[in-house]
Amino acid sequence: MAVKKNYYGSLCTEMYEILHEKAPEDELYFYLSYAKTGHKILEALCGSGRFLIPFLERGFNIRGIDNSREMLNKLKLKLPDAVVINIDIERYQPDERFDYIFISSGSVSLFTDMEICRSVLKKLNAMLGDGGKFVFAVDTVASRRAEDAEYKLSVSVKTKENYDLILKSKNHYDEKTNTQFSPGIYELYNGKRLLQRERMDFQTHLYRLGEMENLLKEAGFTKVAVYSSFDKSIAADNRAEMFLYECDK
Repeated sequence: MAVKKNYYGSLCTEMYEILHEKAPEDELYFYLSYAKTGHKILEALCGSGRFLIPFLERGFNIRGIDNSREMLNKLKLKLPDAVVINIDIERYQPDERFDYIFISSGSVSLFTDMEICRSVLKKLNAMLGDGGKFVFAVDTVASRRAEDAEYKLSVSVKTKENYDLILKSKNHYDEKTNTQFSPGIYELYNGKRLLQRERMDFQTHLYRLGEMENLLKEAGFTKVAVYSSFDKSIAADNRAEMFLYECDK
């Protein structure tokens, strides 16, 4: 069975929930700062809802989309009434326009095929109403990982059943495409007995200052601010491990 690129399967989702149950407060309030009462809001690539749920709890009109059924199942367990759709963003055809769209946690970097990235950015621009905002983050070249030619244990956690869930990964950075390749193997153990194994083909595009700005201009965004931190400090160089973008339609 072929391994899907950047698809969060069952074991990956379980580990993600254990490690990232709630959104970091600084990141959450960064995205909340753009939300207004009455706005129609979309969180693309919403995952298991660590951002979407706090928006709903504050009374905002928000819906989410994600291509991982496993992640959305976790979200619905936590908040069954949440409006979410299991679909790839490239196939999403909403019948309305949004006032505010955001993608958290650097997930735009998952679009490592730059033609697909261009297409997604244009699509997101088209989904915004007049005066709408698109806000998101990308990983940068400062977040490049050390090279690991062999799989090594990188994370180990305990599940609620007291099983051991581990991740073994390796890393390679391609200089020509600015792509970080970090394939992983998730394994679930009861003692020494292997219960389940899952492979993940994880890839991210690492950006330099100015690269995404050009793509956003191509996509039709009229005004773009680039920040190096959640307190909205203007990005001046490539030392920050994440760039945050505030884009006007």
